Amino acid sequence: MSGEWLPLVILAGLAWFWWDSLQKRELAVRAARAVCERASVQFLDDSVALSKMKLRRDSNQRARLYREFSFEYSSVGDDRLAGRVYLLGEIILSADLIA
Repeated sequence: MSGEWLPLVILAGLAWFWWDSLQKRELAVRAARAVCERASVQFLDDSVALSKMKLRRDSNQRARLYREFSFEYSSVGDDRLAGRVYLLGEIILSADLIA
């Protein structure tokens, strides 16, 4: 009986991970947009890309997914510069423009 539930549990886990990843991506887009607005630069393509993902511990020593997103911005309109957003779980650690 337990073997019948295994594929359903795996599918539910994958669906949760996909949904959670979309939520974190949207959080990273908002953070990238905000850092670009504060610096008065243009956030290009209105998107971020996952660069790195691994397990890390938070301040309470609980395992969380650490995600690093990259994005591009332009300072004068004809250049493409890199930026990064760092998340630990649902917490934005930082969002930086890399010159």
